Parts: sequence; C-alpha cells; structure tokens
Amino acid sequence: MDTIAKSYQGLHLLWDLNWDRVLYLATITLALFAGGWLGSVML
Repeated sequence: MDTIAKSYQGLHLLWDLNWDRVLYLATITLALFAGGWLGSVML
C-alpha cells in the first residue's frame, strides 16, 4: 500500500510540473481541428 501511495505522489508531482505542456498540446490540437473544419466549410 505504501508503494501505491508513493507512486501516486510521484505521478501527482509529474502532473504539477507538466500540466502546462498538456494545455499547449490541447490548444494546438484544437487549433488544427478548427482550421481543418473552417477549411472544409469555406471550400
């Protein structure tokens, strides 16, 4: 049980350090889909 708690703390630390990278990837992905949709609507 102690190992599970420590690994959860480690994952939480990784999330705290890298949450902005996930936000950047989500923003870029959304922009690509929005651009593809607008391109298909305009043509």
